[in-house]
Amino acid sequence: MARALRDAGMEVVYTGIRQTPDQIVEAAIQEDVDVIGLSILSGAHMHLIPRIMELLREKRADVLVICGGITPKEDVSHLKEIGVREVFGPGARTDDIIKFIKNNVRAKGSS
Repeated sequence: MARALRDAGMEVVYTGIRQTPDQIVEAAIQEDVDVIGLSILSGAHMHLIPRIMELLREKRADVLVICGGITPKEDVSHLKEIGVREVFGPGARTDDIIKFIKNNVRAKGSS
């Protein structure tokens, strides 16, 4: 995914696996990112993502959050309720993810 985003002209900051919510949010703020893309295959999405969303709110970080991986349908609505903009499941097309990001990220400095 990182390579597809880079090839689409986006700057990608990959922090690696097994990052804590605090590390993810801190890296996003330090790098001044527009999007946080999370891929969680462990089933821990309902533990990790709410904490990430809470930290982003606490730090007043205006960042689009998307996620992918194995996400049961019953969890998708809750994730969207807490602020995740989109959940991409297995088999999602990289073109669709790129298009979603481009359509939902405001240029820095615009309102």
